[in-house]
Amino acid sequence: MDDGKPTGPRAKWWSRPTPGSAAPPEPSVEDAVPAPDSPDPAAGEAPETAVSPITAEPPACPAPDDAPDTAPRAGQPLHEPDPYGTPPYGGPGPWAPAPPVQRPTPAHGTPVPPPYAGTNGAGISVAPDHTTTTQTFPPPAPPQHPQEAAHAPAAHPPAPQWQSYDPWGAPRQPLVTQPGPPLPDGRRKNRRGAMLVGALLLALVAGGIGGGIGAYIERNGGLTSIELPQDERDGGGRAPDSVAGIAASALPSVVTLHVSGATESGTGTGFVLDDRGHILTNNHVVAPAGSSGEITVTFSGGETATAEVVGKDSGYDLAVVKVSGVSGLKPLPLGNSDNVRVGDPVVAIGAPFDLSNTVTSGIISAKDRPITAGGEKGDGSDVSYVNALQTDAPINPGNSGGPLVDTDAHVIGINSAIRAADSGSAGEGGQAGSIGLGFAIPINQGKQVAEELINTGKATHPVIGVTLDMKYNGDGAKVGGSTEGSSPVTADGPADKAGIEADDVITEVDGERVHSGEELIVKIRSHRPGDRLDLTVTRGGKDLSITLTLGSATGT
Repeated sequence: MDDGKPTGPRAKWWSRPTPGSAAPPEPSVEDAVPAPDSPDPAAGEAPETAVSPITAEPPACPAPDDAPDTAPRAGQPLHEPDPYGTPPYGGPGPWAPAPPVQRPTPAHGTPVPPPYAGTNGAGISVAPDHTTTTQTFPPPAPPQHPQEAAHAPAAHPPAPQWQSYDPWGAPRQPLVTQPGPPLPDGRRKNRRGAMLVGALLLALVAGGIGGGIGAYIERNGGLTSIELPQDERDGGGRAPDSVAGIAASALPSVVTLHVSGATESGTGTGFVLDDRGHILTNNHVVAPAGSSGEITVTFSGGETATAEVVGKDSGYDLAVVKVSGVSGLKPLPLGNSDNVRVGDPVVAIGAPFDLSNTVTSGIISAKDRPITAGGEKGDGSDVSYVNALQTDAPINPGNSGGPLVDTDAHVIGINSAIRAADSGSAGEGGQAGSIGLGFAIPINQGKQVAEELINTGKATHPVIGVTLDMKYNGDGAKVGGSTEGSSPVTADGPADKAGIEADDVITEVDGERVHSGEELIVKIRSHRPGDRLDLTVTRGGKDLSITLTLGSATGT
Protein backbone atom coordinates (compact mmCIF):
# COMPACT_ATOMS: atom_id res chain seq x y z
CA MET A 1 0.00 0.00 0.00
CA ASP A 2 1.13 3.50 -0.86
CA ASP A 3 -1.53 5.34 1.07
CA GLY A 4 -0.36 8.56 2.57
CA LYS A 5 2.66 8.74 0.25
CA PRO A 6 3.15 11.12 -2.67
CA THR A 7 2.78 9.71 -6.16
CA GLY A 8 4.90 10.27 -9.19
CA PRO A 9 7.86 8.75 -10.95
CA ARG A 10 9.99 6.34 -8.92
CA ALA A 11 13.21 7.57 -7.50
CA LYS A 12 16.22 6.51 -9.48
CA TRP A 13 18.36 4.98 -6.68
CA TRP A 14 21.62 3.23 -7.45
CA SER A 15 20.28 0.05 -5.98
CA ARG A 16 17.17 -1.96 -6.57
CA PRO A 17 14.28 -1.51 -4.17
CA THR A 18 12.98 -4.51 -2.31
CA PRO A 19 10.19 -6.25 -4.30
CA GLY A 20 6.73 -5.58 -2.96
CA SER A 21 7.75 -2.54 -0.91
CA ALA A 22 6.63 1.02 -1.54
CA ALA A 23 8.69 3.04 -3.97
CA PRO A 24 10.87 5.66 -2.38
CA PRO A 25 10.10 9.30 -3.13
CA GLU A 26 11.85 11.16 -5.88
CA PRO A 27 14.97 12.99 -4.88
CA SER A 28 15.71 16.52 -5.77
CA VAL A 29 16.42 17.63 -9.35
CA GLU A 30 20.12 17.87 -8.62
CA ASP A 31 20.25 14.20 -7.49
CA ALA A 32 18.02 12.73 -10.24
CA VAL A 33 19.44 11.18 -13.39
CA PRO A 34 18.02 12.72 -16.57
CA ALA A 35 16.11 10.43 -18.91
CA PRO A 36 17.56 9.78 -22.35
CA ASP A 37 16.30 11.52 -25.46
CA SER A 38 12.82 10.48 -26.54
CA PRO A 39 12.42 8.74 -29.87
CA ASP A 40 10.44 10.07 -32.69
CA PRO A 41 6.70 9.77 -31.97
CA ALA A 42 6.10 9.09 -35.59
CA ALA A 43 7.76 5.77 -35.31
CA GLY A 44 4.57 4.40 -33.81
CA GLU A 45 6.20 3.13 -30.72
CA ALA A 46 4.27 3.14 -27.54
CA PRO A 47 5.41 5.69 -25.08
CA GLU A 48 7.49 4.20 -22.29
CA THR A 49 8.50 5.50 -18.97
CA ALA A 50 12.18 6.12 -18.61
CA VAL A 51 14.07 3.33 -16.96
CA SER A 52 17.25 3.89 -15.03
CA PRO A 53 20.11 2.30 -16.91
CA ILE A 54 21.64 1.46 -13.54
CA THR A 55 18.84 -0.23 -11.69
CA ALA A 56 16.82 -1.59 -14.62
CA GLU A 57 13.58 -1.17 -12.72
CA PRO A 58 10.23 -1.73 -14.43
CA PRO A 59 8.51 1.44 -15.70
CA ALA A 60 6.03 3.12 -13.41
CA CYS A 61 2.37 3.09 -14.36
CA PRO A 62 1.33 6.35 -16.06
CA ALA A 63 -1.14 8.53 -14.28
CA PRO A 64 -4.65 8.84 -15.82
CA ASP A 65 -5.37 11.85 -17.99
CA ASP A 66 -7.98 13.24 -15.65
CA ALA A 67 -5.81 12.99 -12.56
CA PRO A 68 -5.21 16.31 -10.96
CA ASP A 69 -1.80 17.72 -11.26
CA THR A 70 -0.77 17.29 -7.66
CA ALA A 71 2.89 16.35 -8.29
CA PRO A 72 5.25 18.85 -6.86
CA ARG A 73 7.50 20.87 -9.01
CA ALA A 74 11.04 19.89 -9.62
CA GLY A 75 13.27 20.90 -6.78
CA GLN A 76 10.43 21.07 -4.31
CA PRO A 77 10.73 18.60 -1.37
CA LEU A 78 7.98 16.06 -0.99
CA HIS A 79 7.59 16.74 2.72
CA GLU A 80 8.96 18.69 5.54
CA PRO A 81 12.53 17.91 6.52
CA ASP A 82 12.85 15.10 9.05
CA PRO A 83 14.49 16.50 12.18
CA TYR A 84 15.48 12.94 13.19
CA GLY A 85 16.99 11.99 9.86
CA THR A 86 20.52 10.69 9.64
CA PRO A 87 22.71 11.77 6.72
CA PRO A 88 22.72 11.04 3.92
CA TYR A 89 19.21 9.65 3.95
CA GLY A 90 17.48 12.14 6.23
CA GLY A 91 15.73 13.98 3.48
CA PRO A 92 13.28 11.43 2.05
CA GLY A 93 11.64 10.69 5.39
CA PRO A 94 11.26 7.69 7.66
CA TRP A 95 9.40 5.60 5.04
CA ALA A 96 12.23 5.73 2.55
CA PRO A 97 14.23 2.46 2.90
CA ALA A 98 17.98 2.84 2.94
CA PRO A 99 19.68 1.09 0.08
CA PRO A 100 21.24 -2.19 1.28
CA VAL A 101 24.41 -1.55 -0.72
CA GLN A 102 25.71 1.82 -1.84
CA ARG A 103 27.96 1.19 -4.81
CA PRO A 104 30.05 3.81 -6.59
CA THR A 105 28.88 5.02 -9.99
CA PRO A 106 31.15 4.23 -12.98
CA ALA A 107 32.36 7.29 -14.80
CA HIS A 108 30.68 8.30 -18.00
CA GLY A 109 31.89 6.17 -20.87
CA THR A 110 33.54 3.48 -18.71
CA PRO A 111 33.47 0.13 -20.53
CA VAL A 112 31.50 -2.47 -18.61
CA PRO A 113 32.39 -6.18 -19.11
CA PRO A 114 29.68 -8.40 -20.46
CA PRO A 115 27.74 -10.63 -18.07
CA TYR A 116 29.47 -13.83 -17.10
CA ALA A 117 28.54 -16.78 -19.20
CA GLY A 118 27.91 -19.16 -16.38
CA THR A 119 25.13 -21.48 -15.44
CA ASN A 120 21.54 -20.81 -14.55
CA GLY A 121 21.81 -22.39 -11.12
CA ALA A 122 20.72 -25.80 -12.36
CA GLY A 123 23.99 -26.69 -14.04
CA ILE A 124 22.93 -25.60 -17.55
CA SER A 125 25.20 -23.12 -19.26
CA VAL A 126 23.80 -19.77 -20.48
CA ALA A 127 25.55 -18.02 -23.34
CA PRO A 128 26.32 -14.33 -22.79
CA ASP A 129 24.75 -11.62 -24.94
CA HIS A 130 27.33 -10.65 -27.57
CA THR A 131 25.21 -7.95 -29.12
CA THR A 132 26.66 -5.35 -26.81
CA THR A 133 30.12 -5.67 -25.41
CA THR A 134 30.26 -2.26 -23.74
CA GLN A 135 27.79 0.04 -22.14
CA THR A 136 28.00 3.76 -22.59
CA PHE A 137 26.03 6.22 -20.59
CA PRO A 138 23.94 8.61 -22.69
CA PRO A 139 24.61 12.29 -22.36
CA PRO A 140 22.53 14.01 -19.77
CA ALA A 141 19.16 15.30 -21.05
CA PRO A 142 17.71 18.64 -20.14
CA PRO A 143 15.65 18.53 -17.01
CA GLN A 144 11.96 17.91 -17.53
CA HIS A 145 8.93 18.45 -15.48
CA PRO A 146 8.06 15.28 -13.62
CA GLN A 147 4.67 15.05 -15.25
CA GLU A 148 6.05 15.60 -18.70
CA ALA A 149 8.70 13.06 -18.08
CA ALA A 150 6.06 10.55 -17.13
CA HIS A 151 4.22 11.02 -20.47
CA ALA A 152 7.28 11.42 -22.61
CA PRO A 153 8.05 8.51 -24.95
CA ALA A 154 11.32 6.68 -24.45
CA ALA A 155 14.04 7.92 -26.75
CA HIS A 156 15.78 4.57 -26.83
CA PRO A 157 14.81 0.99 -26.01
CA PRO A 158 15.55 -0.18 -22.50
CA ALA A 159 19.23 -0.78 -21.89
CA PRO A 160 20.35 -4.27 -20.98
CA GLN A 161 20.04 -5.09 -17.33
CA TRP A 162 23.21 -5.00 -15.24
CA GLN A 163 22.01 -7.76 -12.94
CA SER A 164 24.24 -7.46 -9.83
CA TYR A 165 27.50 -6.40 -11.40
CA ASP A 166 30.04 -5.05 -8.93
CA PRO A 167 32.64 -3.00 -10.85
CA TRP A 168 34.94 -3.13 -7.82
CA GLY A 169 34.75 -6.89 -7.25
CA ALA A 170 36.62 -9.74 -8.92
CA PRO A 171 34.93 -11.50 -11.86
CA ARG A 172 32.95 -14.52 -10.81
CA GLN A 173 34.31 -17.94 -11.63
CA PRO A 174 32.26 -20.96 -12.63
CA LEU A 175 31.30 -23.26 -9.78
CA VAL A 176 32.61 -26.58 -11.03
CA THR A 177 31.22 -28.47 -8.04
CA GLN A 178 27.67 -27.17 -8.47
CA PRO A 179 25.38 -30.15 -9.07
CA GLY A 180 23.26 -30.14 -12.15
CA PRO A 181 20.23 -32.06 -13.30
CA PRO A 182 20.65 -35.81 -13.84
CA LEU A 183 21.88 -36.80 -17.23
CA PRO A 184 19.25 -38.38 -19.43
CA ASP A 185 21.28 -41.59 -19.95
CA GLY A 186 21.72 -42.28 -16.21
CA ARG A 187 25.50 -41.97 -16.36
CA ARG A 188 25.57 -39.88 -13.15
CA LYS A 189 23.91 -42.69 -11.26
CA ASN A 190 26.37 -45.21 -12.65
CA ARG A 191 29.26 -42.93 -11.76
CA ARG A 192 28.05 -42.62 -8.19
CA GLY A 193 27.71 -46.39 -7.94
CA ALA A 194 31.22 -46.91 -9.29
CA MET A 195 32.60 -44.37 -6.82
CA LEU A 196 30.79 -46.13 -3.96
CA VAL A 197 32.20 -49.53 -4.97
CA GLY A 198 35.68 -48.05 -5.32
CA ALA A 199 35.48 -46.45 -1.89
CA LEU A 200 34.32 -49.74 -0.40
CA LEU A 201 37.19 -51.67 -2.01
CA LEU A 202 39.68 -49.05 -0.83
CA ALA A 203 38.34 -49.31 2.72
CA LEU A 204 38.66 -53.11 2.64
CA VAL A 205 42.23 -52.98 1.35
CA ALA A 206 43.19 -50.32 3.88
CA GLY A 207 41.59 -52.32 6.69
CA GLY A 208 43.48 -55.47 5.68
CA ILE A 209 46.77 -53.63 5.49
CA GLY A 210 46.13 -51.92 8.83
CA GLY A 211 45.19 -55.22 10.47
CA GLY A 212 48.33 -56.89 9.19
CA ILE A 213 50.52 -54.05 10.40
CA GLY A 214 48.81 -54.08 13.80
CA ALA A 215 49.29 -57.85 14.18
CA TYR A 216 52.95 -57.54 13.24
CA ILE A 217 53.49 -54.74 15.76
CA GLU A 218 51.70 -56.71 18.49
CA ARG A 219 53.77 -59.85 17.89
CA ASN A 220 57.15 -58.21 17.32
CA GLY A 221 56.82 -55.13 19.51
CA GLY A 222 57.21 -52.64 16.68
CA LEU A 223 58.08 -52.22 13.05
CA THR A 224 61.74 -52.64 13.85
CA SER A 225 63.41 -55.19 16.12
CA ILE A 226 64.90 -53.97 19.37
CA GLU A 227 68.35 -55.07 20.40
CA LEU A 228 69.40 -54.32 23.94
CA PRO A 229 73.03 -53.51 24.69
CA GLN A 230 75.02 -56.32 26.23
CA ASP A 231 78.57 -56.79 27.41
CA GLU A 232 80.22 -58.90 24.72
CA ARG A 233 83.46 -59.40 26.60
CA ASP A 234 84.43 -62.99 27.30
CA GLY A 235 84.14 -63.71 31.00
CA GLY A 236 87.14 -65.96 30.78
CA GLY A 237 88.16 -68.36 33.52
CA ARG A 238 87.65 -68.00 37.23
CA ALA A 239 90.26 -67.95 39.93
CA PRO A 240 90.81 -71.45 41.34
CA ASP A 241 90.07 -70.25 44.88
CA SER A 242 86.80 -68.54 43.92
CA VAL A 243 83.49 -70.29 44.50
CA ALA A 244 83.12 -70.83 40.74
CA GLY A 245 86.64 -72.22 40.49
CA ILE A 246 86.13 -74.51 43.47
CA ALA A 247 82.81 -75.78 42.13
CA ALA A 248 84.26 -76.46 38.69
CA SER A 249 87.02 -78.52 40.25
CA ALA A 250 84.92 -80.46 42.77
CA LEU A 251 81.63 -81.13 40.97
CA PRO A 252 82.88 -83.96 38.72
CA SER A 253 83.70 -85.98 41.85
CA VAL A 254 80.31 -85.49 43.57
CA VAL A 255 77.44 -87.95 43.09
CA THR A 256 73.77 -88.14 44.04
CA LEU A 257 72.42 -91.31 45.67
CA HIS A 258 68.83 -92.54 45.35
CA VAL A 259 68.04 -95.27 47.87
CA SER A 260 64.89 -97.36 47.97
CA GLY A 261 63.99 -100.17 50.39
CA ALA A 262 61.06 -102.26 51.39
CA THR A 263 59.45 -99.58 53.55
CA GLU A 264 61.23 -96.29 52.86
CA SER A 265 63.43 -94.40 50.44
CA GLY A 266 65.67 -91.39 50.46
CA THR A 267 68.11 -89.15 48.61
CA GLY A 268 71.61 -88.14 49.61
CA THR A 269 75.03 -87.16 48.36
CA GLY A 270 78.47 -88.73 48.26
CA PHE A 271 81.89 -88.18 46.72
CA VAL A 272 84.41 -90.41 44.98
CA LEU A 273 87.29 -91.67 47.13
CA ASP A 274 89.34 -93.53 44.52
CA ASP A 275 89.35 -94.72 40.94
CA ARG A 276 88.08 -98.18 41.97
CA GLY A 277 84.59 -96.84 42.56
CA HIS A 278 84.48 -96.34 46.35
CA ILE A 279 82.15 -93.53 47.42
CA LEU A 280 81.87 -92.10 50.94
CA THR A 281 78.50 -90.98 52.32
CA ASN A 282 76.45 -90.97 55.54
CA ASN A 283 75.09 -94.09 57.16
CA HIS A 284 71.62 -92.59 57.45
CA VAL A 285 71.60 -92.06 53.65
CA VAL A 286 71.98 -95.78 52.83
CA ALA A 287 70.10 -97.11 55.88
CA PRO A 288 66.67 -97.23 54.10
CA ALA A 289 68.00 -99.83 51.65
CA GLY A 290 68.44 -102.37 54.47
CA SER A 291 69.78 -105.71 53.32
CA SER A 292 67.78 -106.04 50.10
CA GLY A 293 67.23 -102.49 48.89
CA GLU A 294 68.62 -100.77 45.84
CA ILE A 295 71.07 -97.87 45.59
CA THR A 296 71.50 -95.87 42.37
CA VAL A 297 74.37 -93.44 41.91
CA THR A 298 74.06 -90.50 39.50
CA PHE A 299 77.23 -88.66 38.51
CA SER A 300 77.46 -84.94 37.82
CA GLY A 301 77.45 -85.57 34.06
CA GLY A 302 74.18 -87.51 34.26
CA GLU A 303 75.58 -91.07 34.06
CA THR A 304 74.03 -93.58 36.45
CA ALA A 305 75.25 -96.80 38.03
CA THR A 306 74.09 -99.26 40.63
CA ALA A 307 75.99 -99.37 43.90
CA GLU A 308 76.33 -101.81 46.80
CA VAL A 309 77.23 -101.18 50.44
CA VAL A 310 80.84 -102.00 51.37
CA GLY A 311 80.54 -101.08 55.05
CA LYS A 312 78.74 -98.75 57.41
CA ASP A 313 78.91 -97.57 61.02
CA SER A 314 76.05 -95.93 62.87
CA GLY A 315 78.27 -94.57 65.66
CA TYR A 316 80.20 -92.41 63.22
CA ASP A 317 77.26 -92.07 60.80
CA LEU A 318 79.48 -93.02 57.87
CA ALA A 319 79.17 -95.57 55.06
CA VAL A 320 81.07 -96.62 51.96
CA VAL A 321 79.39 -97.85 48.74
CA LYS A 322 81.00 -99.05 45.55
CA VAL A 323 79.98 -98.81 41.87
CA SER A 324 81.14 -101.31 39.25
CA GLY A 325 81.78 -101.03 35.52
CA VAL A 326 82.44 -97.29 35.66
CA SER A 327 85.64 -95.78 34.28
CA GLY A 328 87.13 -92.32 34.30
CA LEU A 329 86.26 -91.63 37.91
CA LYS A 330 87.86 -88.55 39.43
CA PRO A 331 88.61 -88.88 43.17
CA LEU A 332 88.13 -85.78 45.30
CA PRO A 333 91.31 -84.88 47.22
CA LEU A 334 91.13 -85.02 51.02
CA GLY A 335 92.34 -82.15 53.17
CA ASN A 336 93.35 -81.90 56.84
CA SER A 337 90.54 -80.88 59.16
CA ASP A 338 92.99 -80.20 62.02
CA ASN A 339 94.31 -77.19 60.09
CA VAL A 340 90.92 -75.54 59.70
CA ARG A 341 90.40 -72.23 61.45
CA VAL A 342 87.20 -70.46 62.36
CA GLY A 343 86.32 -68.02 59.59
CA ASP A 344 87.88 -70.02 56.77
CA PRO A 345 85.72 -69.94 53.59
CA VAL A 346 84.12 -73.22 52.61
CA VAL A 347 81.84 -74.56 49.89
CA ALA A 348 79.17 -77.23 50.40
CA ILE A 349 78.06 -79.39 47.47
CA GLY A 350 75.07 -81.70 47.42
CA ALA A 351 71.55 -82.43 46.27
CA PRO A 352 69.19 -80.62 48.66
CA PHE A 353 65.65 -81.85 48.11
CA ASP A 354 66.98 -83.88 45.16
CA LEU A 355 68.41 -80.80 43.38
CA SER A 356 71.69 -82.32 42.33
CA ASN A 357 74.94 -80.37 41.84
CA THR A 358 73.84 -77.60 44.17
CA VAL A 359 76.67 -75.36 45.41
CA THR A 360 76.47 -73.14 48.51
CA SER A 361 79.19 -71.20 50.26
CA GLY A 362 79.93 -69.94 53.75
CA ILE A 363 82.58 -70.07 56.43
CA ILE A 364 83.66 -72.29 59.30
CA SER A 365 81.57 -71.00 62.19
CA ALA A 366 83.08 -73.19 64.94
CA LYS A 367 85.14 -76.29 65.58
CA ASP A 368 84.74 -79.30 67.91
CA ARG A 369 80.99 -78.98 68.21
CA PRO A 370 79.81 -82.10 70.09
CA ILE A 371 76.59 -83.21 68.41
CA THR A 372 74.52 -86.35 68.44
CA ALA A 373 72.32 -87.51 65.62
CA GLY A 374 69.95 -90.35 65.01
CA GLY A 375 68.32 -92.15 67.90
CA GLU A 376 65.12 -92.97 66.05
CA LYS A 377 65.31 -96.61 67.17
CA GLY A 378 65.05 -95.69 70.84
CA ASP A 379 67.70 -98.11 72.10
CA GLY A 380 70.60 -95.80 71.34
CA SER A 381 72.15 -98.17 68.81
CA ASP A 382 71.71 -95.69 65.98
CA VAL A 383 72.96 -92.63 67.81
CA SER A 384 76.03 -91.03 66.29
CA TYR A 385 78.44 -88.82 68.19
CA VAL A 386 80.33 -86.28 66.17
CA ASN A 387 82.95 -83.75 67.17
CA ALA A 388 81.76 -81.61 64.24
CA LEU A 389 82.79 -78.59 62.22
CA GLN A 390 80.06 -75.96 62.26
CA THR A 391 79.37 -73.95 59.10
CA ASP A 392 76.87 -71.37 57.93
CA ALA A 393 76.94 -72.66 54.35
CA PRO A 394 73.32 -73.67 53.66
CA ILE A 395 72.83 -77.41 54.17
CA ASN A 396 69.43 -79.01 53.66
CA PRO A 397 67.97 -82.53 53.50
CA GLY A 398 69.68 -84.21 50.57
CA ASN A 399 73.05 -82.58 51.31
CA SER A 400 73.91 -85.39 53.73
CA GLY A 401 77.08 -87.21 52.80
CA GLY A 402 78.26 -84.44 50.50
CA PRO A 403 81.68 -82.81 50.74
CA LEU A 404 82.52 -79.60 52.56
CA VAL A 405 85.60 -78.30 50.74
CA ASP A 406 88.09 -75.53 51.34
CA THR A 407 89.48 -72.97 48.87
CA ASP A 408 91.79 -75.64 47.41
CA ALA A 409 88.78 -77.83 46.60
CA HIS A 410 89.97 -80.36 49.19
CA VAL A 411 87.50 -82.13 51.42
CA ILE A 412 87.66 -81.02 55.07
CA GLY A 413 84.31 -82.44 56.23
CA ILE A 414 81.29 -84.59 55.42
CA ASN A 415 77.98 -82.73 55.70
CA SER A 416 75.86 -84.72 58.12
CA ALA A 417 73.45 -82.71 60.27
CA ILE A 418 71.69 -79.39 60.71
CA ARG A 419 70.07 -77.60 63.57
CA ALA A 420 66.55 -76.83 62.45
CA ALA A 421 64.03 -74.38 63.85
CA ASP A 422 61.49 -75.92 66.18
CA SER A 423 58.64 -74.98 63.81
CA GLY A 424 60.23 -77.03 61.05
CA SER A 425 60.99 -80.17 62.99
CA ALA A 426 60.37 -83.48 61.39
CA GLY A 427 58.03 -84.40 64.24
CA GLU A 428 55.45 -82.05 62.79
CA GLY A 429 55.37 -83.90 59.50
CA GLY A 430 57.77 -81.77 57.47
CA GLN A 431 61.45 -81.65 56.60
CA ALA A 432 63.31 -78.79 58.21
CA GLY A 433 65.40 -76.39 56.17
CA SER A 434 68.68 -74.65 56.86
CA ILE A 435 68.86 -71.79 59.33
CA GLY A 436 72.60 -71.39 58.95
CA LEU A 437 73.57 -74.07 61.46
CA GLY A 438 75.14 -76.95 59.58
CA PHE A 439 77.51 -79.60 60.90
CA ALA A 440 80.09 -81.75 59.15
CA ILE A 441 82.15 -84.71 60.31
CA PRO A 442 85.83 -83.75 60.19
CA ILE A 443 87.55 -85.48 57.29
CA ASN A 444 90.36 -86.77 59.51
CA GLN A 445 87.83 -88.91 61.35
CA GLY A 446 86.03 -89.76 58.13
CA LYS A 447 89.26 -90.89 56.46
CA GLN A 448 90.03 -93.29 59.34
CA VAL A 449 86.54 -94.78 59.33
CA ALA A 450 86.45 -95.05 55.53
CA GLU A 451 89.73 -96.93 55.42
CA GLU A 452 88.49 -99.40 58.03
CA LEU A 453 85.20 -99.91 56.21
CA ILE A 454 86.93 -100.52 52.89
CA ASN A 455 89.54 -102.85 54.36
CA THR A 456 87.49 -104.83 56.92
CA GLY A 457 83.88 -103.84 56.35
CA LYS A 458 83.68 -102.56 59.93
CA ALA A 459 84.95 -99.62 61.93
CA THR A 460 86.52 -99.67 65.41
CA HIS A 461 85.61 -97.19 68.13
CA PRO A 462 88.00 -95.89 70.83
CA VAL A 463 86.68 -96.65 74.33
CA ILE A 464 87.65 -96.04 77.99
CA GLY A 465 85.66 -98.93 79.42
CA VAL A 466 82.99 -97.22 81.61
CA THR A 467 79.19 -96.85 81.65
CA LEU A 468 78.09 -93.24 82.00
CA ASP A 469 75.02 -91.86 83.76
CA MET A 470 73.34 -90.00 80.89
CA LYS A 471 70.72 -88.54 83.25
CA TYR A 472 73.24 -86.62 85.31
CA ASN A 473 72.44 -82.90 85.27
CA GLY A 474 75.62 -81.62 86.85
CA ASP A 475 78.67 -80.22 85.12
CA GLY A 476 80.75 -83.03 83.69
CA ALA A 477 80.36 -86.69 82.68
CA LYS A 478 79.46 -88.94 85.62
CA VAL A 479 80.38 -92.59 85.81
CA GLY A 480 77.38 -94.75 86.76
CA GLY A 481 76.83 -96.06 90.24
CA SER A 482 77.52 -99.58 91.41
CA THR A 483 74.68 -102.07 91.76
CA GLU A 484 74.65 -105.49 93.36
CA GLY A 485 76.38 -107.90 91.11
CA SER A 486 77.53 -105.30 88.52
CA SER A 487 80.03 -102.46 88.15
CA PRO A 488 79.96 -99.45 85.76
CA VAL A 489 83.71 -99.87 85.18
CA THR A 490 84.71 -102.70 82.80
CA ALA A 491 87.11 -105.07 84.48
CA ASP A 492 90.66 -104.84 83.10
CA GLY A 493 89.53 -102.05 80.75
CA PRO A 494 91.38 -98.79 80.14
CA ALA A 495 89.45 -96.96 82.91
CA ASP A 496 89.91 -99.81 85.42
CA LYS A 497 93.62 -99.86 84.74
CA ALA A 498 93.80 -96.04 85.16
CA GLY A 499 92.00 -96.14 88.55
CA ILE A 500 88.59 -94.67 87.64
CA GLU A 501 85.85 -95.70 90.03
CA ALA A 502 82.01 -95.63 90.13
CA ASP A 503 80.40 -92.21 90.71
CA ASP A 504 83.53 -90.35 89.53
CA VAL A 505 82.85 -87.19 87.51
CA ILE A 506 85.15 -86.54 84.54
CA THR A 507 85.44 -82.76 84.02
CA GLU A 508 88.33 -82.36 81.55
CA VAL A 509 89.91 -84.23 78.62
CA ASP A 510 93.36 -83.08 77.58
CA GLY A 511 92.73 -79.81 79.38
CA GLU A 512 89.35 -79.10 77.73
CA ARG A 513 86.19 -78.88 79.83
CA VAL A 514 83.57 -81.58 79.54
CA HIS A 515 80.00 -80.63 80.49
CA SER A 516 78.03 -83.82 79.73
CA GLY A 517 78.30 -87.48 78.94
CA GLU A 518 77.68 -86.82 75.22
CA GLU A 519 80.62 -84.44 75.12
CA LEU A 520 82.90 -87.03 76.66
CA ILE A 521 81.90 -89.63 74.07
CA VAL A 522 82.40 -87.14 71.25
CA LYS A 523 85.83 -86.20 72.45
CA ILE A 524 86.87 -89.81 72.85
CA ARG A 525 85.64 -90.71 69.35
CA SER A 526 87.67 -87.96 67.85
CA HIS A 527 90.72 -90.04 68.73
CA ARG A 528 91.95 -93.41 67.59
CA PRO A 529 92.37 -96.52 69.67
CA GLY A 530 95.74 -96.54 71.44
CA ASP A 531 95.84 -92.75 71.95
CA ARG A 532 96.73 -91.54 75.49
CA LEU A 533 94.34 -89.12 77.22
CA ASP A 534 94.86 -86.91 80.27
CA LEU A 535 91.66 -86.78 82.34
CA THR A 536 90.62 -84.63 85.30
CA VAL A 537 88.32 -86.50 87.68
CA THR A 538 86.39 -85.17 90.67
CA ARG A 539 85.94 -87.65 93.49
CA GLY A 540 84.52 -86.73 96.89
CA GLY A 541 85.01 -83.03 96.18
CA LYS A 542 88.66 -83.46 95.19
CA ASP A 543 90.13 -83.19 91.65
CA LEU A 544 92.37 -86.03 90.48
CA SER A 545 94.53 -86.27 87.34
CA ILE A 546 94.43 -89.61 85.55
CA THR A 547 96.12 -90.79 82.35
CA LEU A 548 94.75 -93.71 80.31
CA THR A 549 95.25 -95.40 76.95
CA LEU A 550 92.18 -95.80 74.73
CA GLY A 551 90.99 -99.26 73.92
CA SER A 552 88.92 -100.34 70.87
CA ALA A 553 85.53 -101.83 70.17
CA THR A 554 83.91 -102.98 66.97
CA GLY A 555 81.18 -100.72 65.73
CA THR A 556 77.82 -101.68 64.27
